[in-house]
Amino acid sequence: MSDGPTPGSAAASVPPADPVEFARAILLRRLAAAPRSRSELESDLLKRGVPTTIATSLLDRFEEVGLVNDTTLAKDLVTWRHEGRALSRRAISVEMRRRGIADEIASEALSVIDDEAERDRAREFAEIKLRATRGLATEVRIRRLVSALARKGYSPGLAYGVARDALAHETSSDVLDSLLAEPGST
Repeated sequence: MSDGPTPGSAAASVPPADPVEFARAILLRRLAAAPRSRSELESDLLKRGVPTTIATSLLDRFEEVGLVNDTTLAKDLVTWRHEGRALSRRAISVEMRRRGIADEIASEALSVIDDEAERDRAREFAEIKLRATRGLATEVRIRRLVSALARKGYSPGLAYGVARDALAHETSSDVLDSLLAEPGST
């Protein structure tokens, strides 16, 4: 869905009748699609030629009524990205910075993920990914698992440690299962 006339068209050269309504319509369409930071919305408005004073005034009003809230967005991003997509704190921090969320707000939102929670989430992700590599050589499995964790933003040390632990856990579970399955192995 377009937020205005096609660039270069005759309609694009005609200024909107009411720039405030034009800007409000842009904001509402963008927010209906997905939550956005104030910085993202301001950038969208300025790209479309909305004067800075109008953009600032509307964004202030949208914040006042709760339609734009970087603190809530940051907390939601932590939940969506860490729990839902297994991203690390570092990867989530990069996304927040890209979206223009202030460092203080991002730090506060990320503070709910401590080292143990990050390692636990990496371990859960590793166990799921490990199942898809059964039958492959151990080196290949570790390489693929470490790579997958690295793409999620985990440090090389954490990724390798989690991969090694997940593989060891899987191996010990397989040995235990085989012992329990053998008849007369009491």
